[in-house]
Amino acid sequence: MILKDKRVLVVGLATSGIPTVNTLIRQGAKVTVNDVKNEEQLHEIISALSMYDVRYILGGHPEDVTQYDVLVLSPGVPTDLPFIHKARENGILIVGELELAYRLCKGKFIAITGTNGKTTTTALTGEIFHNAEKETYVVGNIGVAAISKALEASKEAVMVTEVSSFQLESIIDFKPHIAAILNITPDHLNRHKTMENYIAAKANIFKNQEACDFVVLNADNEETYALASKTTSQVIPFSRKSSFDQGAFVVNGDIVVKEKGKGPMVVCSMKELNIPGNHNLENALAATAIAYWGGIDIQSIANTLKSFKGVEHRTEIIAEIQGVCFINDSKGTNPDASIAAIKGMETPIILIAGGMDKGSEFDELIEAFEGKVKHIILLGETANKIKETAEKLGFVSCTMVGSMEEAVKQAYKQSIKGDTVLLSPACASWDMYESYEHRGRHFKDCVESLRRSL
Repeated sequence: MILKDKRVLVVGLATSGIPTVNTLIRQGAKVTVNDVKNEEQLHEIISALSMYDVRYILGGHPEDVTQYDVLVLSPGVPTDLPFIHKARENGILIVGELELAYRLCKGKFIAITGTNGKTTTTALTGEIFHNAEKETYVVGNIGVAAISKALEASKEAVMVTEVSSFQLESIIDFKPHIAAILNITPDHLNRHKTMENYIAAKANIFKNQEACDFVVLNADNEETYALASKTTSQVIPFSRKSSFDQGAFVVNGDIVVKEKGKGPMVVCSMKELNIPGNHNLENALAATAIAYWGGIDIQSIANTLKSFKGVEHRTEIIAEIQGVCFINDSKGTNPDASIAAIKGMETPIILIAGGMDKGSEFDELIEAFEGKVKHIILLGETANKIKETAEKLGFVSCTMVGSMEEAVKQAYKQSIKGDTVLLSPACASWDMYESYEHRGRHFKDCVESLRRSL
């Protein structure tokens, strides 16, 4: 992709904004940055870009997009904004950061998506490839923009990439050699409007794949496995409930892989995993399938599965205070993720939940309490919505709070020795925080403050 002297408008200065501008400048592009936030809100980012000759359009959108050759969209930017529609009508190339990274990168991409489990599976897969001594970059929605490593990666590199439905909306040529869809349940309906649109965005992950490529699908999730008939690539199922002629699944408590025409090969016992819960068993099966069909030997896969202890903000044990365990699951940004976290706990739970409303319903979350959740602390935009759902279903042990500090104090007040205080919001963080990471870090700070105060 030739960018020298191209007039490029970068829309959105999110996580990917700075590395996108850095890369475009290195390629000789003439860059303009657009964001709805103002100069004061973006002061730190603008300071980081001060050494470059960059123009800014802040606090709104450009009135005339016809002056640009390329628009590069950050993942959080809706693709149906009027000025983007106008650019499309004028034949201007519109790409996302992921598409730009793909076009500039020499390495092979492994792309992992799904409603839940993306971060854990991406981190675990990256660890397997790294431990097998492959040149590996773990990028994407996991916190390291793919564009930041695109020029660094060699032809032999493996780009293990967590991709969201937002990123997949704007792909054109992006073609991972191995794609994985972990599961599909309702999420981001405030943006995608319908489940059909959301599923279609997820399915974009394999739209450019060919017969020599692979797509790893969760056979235990109906919406996901239904996509097997819509791809031209080789389908590799994974399952914790069933066996197949080919794929990764569980036999007599062991994680196994099987190729067509061959016997199953044991990787390790599911009891040897250090990440608890059925949802993490599914993540391990997906990573096993990706790695094995990505050319990694069984022993390397097994060694990593046994040593991997999870990722920050995903059922992360952070402290025990006077017999009460505190767990950070800030990555639980939708009801299904929080349900999985609750099911993975073996002790009574005081749940901290609530956040930005993504259009989710919370009936199934409350129904999943099944006597394990003793009390729920609610904050954020969805606090009243969750409280009303809980009361409708007969769960009335709720406390409403206005801040994370208050949530942690109230949760500890409600707990006794042997309980678990679980932050698993079932909602996005953007009503109160910059990201789920920011929310998780603040939770950990609040727990540490509580510890010091006792």
